[in-house]
Amino acid sequence: MTPIEPAAVDRSMPRSIAIATVFSGLLAALFGTVSPYGHPAAWALPAVAVGVAASELAVVHFSLGLQRWSISCTDAVLALVLVLAPGSWLVMCVPAGMAVAQLVRRQAAPKIVFNVCQLAGSLAGAVYATHLALDFGLPRLTAAGLGMLVMWVIATFVVAVPVSAAGEIGYLRLLSTTGPLAFVHTAASSSIGLLAAWLAMYAPIGLAALLVPVVLLWSSFDQTSRRSGEARLFAELARGQEQAGGGSVDVSAQVVLTTAARLLDGADVSLLLFARDGLIRYEGNQHGSPTRRRMPVSTMQEPWIPEVLSGGVVLGSDGGAPYCGMRVGPAERPLALVYAVRPHGSGSFTRRDAALARVLVNQAETWLSVADLAASRDAALGRAEAAGETARALGDLGANTAPALAALRESASRLARLATGEGSAESVEGIVEELRSVEQAVASLLGAISLAADTDLGTDLDHEPVEPVAVPAAADDWTSTGVLP
Repeated sequence: MTPIEPAAVDRSMPRSIAIATVFSGLLAALFGTVSPYGHPAAWALPAVAVGVAASELAVVHFSLGLQRWSISCTDAVLALVLVLAPGSWLVMCVPAGMAVAQLVRRQAAPKIVFNVCQLAGSLAGAVYATHLALDFGLPRLTAAGLGMLVMWVIATFVVAVPVSAAGEIGYLRLLSTTGPLAFVHTAASSSIGLLAAWLAMYAPIGLAALLVPVVLLWSSFDQTSRRSGEARLFAELARGQEQAGGGSVDVSAQVVLTTAARLLDGADVSLLLFARDGLIRYEGNQHGSPTRRRMPVSTMQEPWIPEVLSGGVVLGSDGGAPYCGMRVGPAERPLALVYAVRPHGSGSFTRRDAALARVLVNQAETWLSVADLAASRDAALGRAEAAGETARALGDLGANTAPALAALRESASRLARLATGEGSAESVEGIVEELRSVEQAVASLLGAISLAADTDLGTDLDHEPVEPVAVPAAADDWTSTGVLP
C-alpha cells in the first residue's frame, strides 16, 4: 500500500522528498547489507517484480478531504514472499516492479524516486526483522507478520514527512489520524498474504480457491471507489445546477470552474470562455471565488489549447505536473476550454477522472448554452422594447404633426389657385392671408416636433395632442418677410 498521495503540494515539497528519500536509501543500504541474501529460484526475481507491478497498476484510490489514499495488494504479495523465501534479494526486485508501475502510471520523477526508495527502505527493515525473528526460533508465519509490522512502521513514519510538509499539517497529528487506517489496511492485506503462504506450504490446491475472495475484495474496493466518485459527481452537478439555473454566462462559467476543481480533487482550474465580446479567463480552485480577466486573441497560442481543442478530454503531465484538459462544446464552435492542473509531484489523473470529466463536460455545455440563450433572449427583448418605444414615438409624432401638415397642404392648394388669378387686390389679399396661415402652420409643426423630442413631455402627447393654434392677426399686415406695403 502507498499510504497517502498528497493532493496539494507547496514549495517545501521537494526538500521534504529529498530528506525522506535519502533516509529511506540509507535504511535500504543498512538493512540490506546486514540481512542474508537468501536462496531464491531463478524465476522468483522477475515473478515477484511482475506481481508487484501488477498490484500497483490495479491500485484503488479514495479521496478523503485533501488527501488521496491508494490501496493495493502489494502487502499481500510481500507477506507471501517473506514467508516462503525471505532475503535481501527482495530489496532489488520489489522496488524494480514499483518503478515500472509508476512509469506506466506516468508519475512525476521525484515521486517515483521517493516511492521506490521508501519501499526499498521499509522492505529492507522487514527482511531484517523477519530473519531476526527466525533466529530466535519463531515460526515462519509469525516472523513474516513481525516483518510486515516493521515495514508498516517505517513506511508510515517516512511517508508522513513529505505529506505533513505538503498539507501544512503537524507531523504527530498526521500520524495519529492516518496511522491507524494504514495499519488496518496493512494488517488485512498481510493476512491474505500469510494465508496464501500457509496454503502454499500445506495445501497448494487451496491457493486456487483463495483467488476468488481476493478478486471479490478488490472488486468491492473498486466499486466503493466508483460509487464514491459518482456520488460526489452527482452532488456537485446538483449544486452547480442550482447555482447556474437562470443565471448569466458569467455565473455559469464560475460554477463550471468550481465544480471541476471539486471533482478533480482540489486541482487548480483555468477556464477560457469564448464570449460574444472576446475571450474571458476564469482562474481558481474549490476554495474562494474565481478571478475573471479579459484576454487577448494571442491567448489561443498557449501550448495546451490545440491539444484540448482536438481531443475533447485529455490527460497528461507537463513537467511533472499532471493535467486534465476539457473542451466544452463542439470542436468547430467550442463554448469554453477547461484546464485543471495538480502541483508538482501529485498523483496523476486516472481514467476514472477522465470519465467524471466527460460527464461534467456534457452538463457544462448545457449550463453555458442555456445561459447564452438567456443572454441572447434578454438582448433581443431589450432591442424589441427599444424598437417599440421608437415606433410609439414616431406614431405620436405623426399624430401631433398631422393637423399642421394638413393645413399646409390646404394652404398650398389655395395659393396655387390664387396665383392663377388676374392679380386683383382681392387676390393679393388672399395670398397674404394664406401666407399668414402657412406661417402659423409651420410654427405649429415645429412645436409638435419639439414636444415629441422632449422625453419628459412624451407621455403627455398621448392625452393632449397639439392642435394648430389660431393666432389673431396683428394691426399691421405682417408676413414672414416684413410689413406689407
